[in-house]
Amino acid sequence: MTIQTQETTTQHIRPTWDEYFMEIARAVAKRATCDRGRVGCVIARDKQILVTGYAGAPRGMPHCDEVGHQMKTVTHEDGHESQHCMRTAHAEQNAIVQAAKVGVSIDGGTCYCKMTPCAACAKMMINAGLKRVVCEKRYHAGQETEIMFKEVGVGLIYFEESVEAYARQ
Repeated sequence: MTIQTQETTTQHIRPTWDEYFMEIARAVAKRATCDRGRVGCVIARDKQILVTGYAGAPRGMPHCDEVGHQMKTVTHEDGHESQHCMRTAHAEQNAIVQAAKVGVSIDGGTCYCKMTPCAACAKMMINAGLKRVVCEKRYHAGQETEIMFKEVGVGLIYFEESVEAYARQ
């Protein structure tokens, strides 16, 4: 008796380096401790991961997932207000701090993150010497960052043009 099987062959498509590092950033995000935005970050250079970071409270302090959010209302120049959780440090901030802590230069590197970095993170990235930022989506308040990056020559790439939606915005 002969059993014949039909083999279906699918060609494996390797991800680009940007896709590869973004997928790792998504895995890092699983460690985040704020359910409003489980965000992870990877900083790489020359096809090598230098550091990672995720959104979470400072070491030894309670996390949002444990005790809830520490919400603050911010009034913007145009008068509109927005809510921000102040308990956590951003994933990008934690990655930059991790680099400093372990003595790894991120100068000339690329940052992979979920959305356009906030203005404070953008300033840190510029001062740290990052040359590119690759985001999965846009941040609803990312215009200031886009202007800064353009002014100083930091490349900014989006996988999607859609705006990231926060949980309980």
